Amino acid sequence: MVFSSISGETAGRRGDIGSDLPVIRRLGDAQLLTGAVNSAATATWATGDGLSSGADEKGVIGAVRSKQALQAAIRGGGRAVLVVNTRSRKGRRHWPGLPARLAAAGLPVQATFAIHDPADLPEILTRALQPAPDLLLFGGGDGSLTAAAARLAHRDTALGVLPLGTTNNFARSLGMPMRLGGAIAALAAGKVADVDLARAGPDVFANMASIGLSVQVAQAVPHRLKRVLGRGAYSLTAARHLPGHRAFKATLRVDGAEQVVWTHQLNIANGGHHAGRRIARDAGVDDRLLVVYRLGDAGRLHVTAQTARQVMVGPRRPLSHGPFVTTGEVWVDTDPPLALDLDGEVRGRTPVRITLLPQALRVLVPQGFADT
Repeated sequence: MVFSSISGETAGRRGDIGSDLPVIRRLGDAQLLTGAVNSAATATWATGDGLSSGADEKGVIGAVRSKQALQAAIRGGGRAVLVVNTRSRKGRRHWPGLPARLAAAGLPVQATFAIHDPADLPEILTRALQPAPDLLLFGGGDGSLTAAAARLAHRDTALGVLPLGTTNNFARSLGMPMRLGGAIAALAAGKVADVDLARAGPDVFANMASIGLSVQVAQAVPHRLKRVLGRGAYSLTAARHLPGHRAFKATLRVDGAEQVVWTHQLNIANGGHHAGRRIARDAGVDDRLLVVYRLGDAGRLHVTAQTARQVMVGPRRPLSHGPFVTTGEVWVDTDPPLALDLDGEVRGRTPVRITLLPQALRVLVPQGFADT
């Protein structure tokens, strides 16, 4: 594999990144990915009684039910709560009638919480999770969903995603229908699966960490424009900012090999979608892999061309045939230091270590989702 059709400067004994780097592939369920688990990740193991022991990053041991036991609790009328980000694209419109629609589908909730101010999100999540529910139903976009997923990492609560955002990349990676009625039906008939999360420095994210133009877009895209145009709002904002955007130098270290590249946009994906489209045919949120790729090099026209190619070709080609590096951990440094876009929210800066958190999140997904 190659990182891009235009190679960067080699900063070590290896050649173009992706061509000679060892690729970390998924192993059997009882094995660990080399380099994918670190001191911040949680180790889980079966105990034979329907529970697992989970050690969190502080070393605290807690009981975590098996997926089957958690699913049975949800189906048996266990505690479910609903949180809706009314600032998301469709949140305000659907919030008033959502509890009744869930109840009619067989998913009654015992408590409801609306987020009207993004600053209230941490406090509302804390309230929603006390006492701990069996199921947290969350309606919103990728940014607020990532906050919920981070709270539920390695916890004995499943996350049910209601796609009310603009691109809904994480929901797409879970195989959720994009229409609200279809998503509710899928959850009502769904199953509990476990999927990967990732960590960038101290921050957990669900779908993607990005560096470059996307940060400017996340900061500048008008909220009202997202409501009107949906995904098109991001494309329009990117086109407006690209002429003034400066390319940056990124130094990447994967499995001991180092590579220097120039680009306007660098992506590190945990999920299988970007901008509402599949990254590669076999990329997914349950594959124990991070996918590293850039869009173009230092030329602005190359960014546009590579983005268009990714949109058209990406969903049809496998990871092994694209400009991707797959790994469980990557170190990223940039010159100059740059901000990170984590699922649409600007948090953290380079240099940064990004690591996979395998099977860290329990989710309620459609029956057709391939839970590996």
